[in-house]
Amino acid sequence: MQITPLLAFEDNYIWVITSQQSNAVVIVDPGDADVVNHYLFQQKRRLLAILLTHHHGDHTQGAEELAAQHNARVYGHKNRIAAVSHPVNEGETITFNEVDLTITVWSTPGHTCDHLSYYSDHQDGLLFCGDTLFSAGCGRIFDGSALTLYQSLTRIAALPATTKLYPTHEYTLANLKFAAIAEPNNHAINNYRNNVEKLIAEQIPSLPTTVATELAVNPFLHNSDITLRRRAEIFCNHPINGDAEQFAVVRAWKDSLD
Repeated sequence: MQITPLLAFEDNYIWVITSQQSNAVVIVDPGDADVVNHYLFQQKRRLLAILLTHHHGDHTQGAEELAAQHNARVYGHKNRIAAVSHPVNEGETITFNEVDLTITVWSTPGHTCDHLSYYSDHQDGLLFCGDTLFSAGCGRIFDGSALTLYQSLTRIAALPATTKLYPTHEYTLANLKFAAIAEPNNHAINNYRNNVEKLIAEQIPSLPTTVATELAVNPFLHNSDITLRRRAEIFCNHPINGDAEQFAVVRAWKDSLD
């Protein structure tokens, strides 16, 4: 099995899952049908299925067209996505034999109230996490809540350190700017930023990331860090009571700078 990013819009990645044993592909969050169709034509591939993490248009607006053109199945939450033909929920398992992949559906609300992620224990493990977690960051809170996003990120952080994480935006450098503000003495952040800058300069994606990397550089996973808590308290001008509140304050802190 191989996973390839297709760049859409300015910074979206459409993840393409392929296997040498067939010409079938599964794609994740096709915001742009033209990008996917160009890939399918160039690579002589056949679209088998689509996985959708949430309803925002930059993740879904190509799905209905692609499903109709290729007779592809569309998996996602039943709410707010007209293109979904196969509604799925927390804990359900989907197997795609043609690309050698079995995934488990995770409910990861917070960015939106019905956001889904897709986990597989293939090789060292992988998670298509949509806009829940970004490298060195996390999604904005739209119709979810800070508490549910905190819980979703805590669940992701508990995965094995080698698990590969596949967010759908190239936000890494922008996130690292805030991470360095939040944790100025975190040398892992500075080292990672140097590496990412080299990748971006060569037009190489910074993704996927890993749980180990995010545990080192992502301030939204450092919710029990006392030094970060003191800095967050300066921002909010009151004592922080517990890890979930710290997460909410750090998220608000980043929002104030965007």
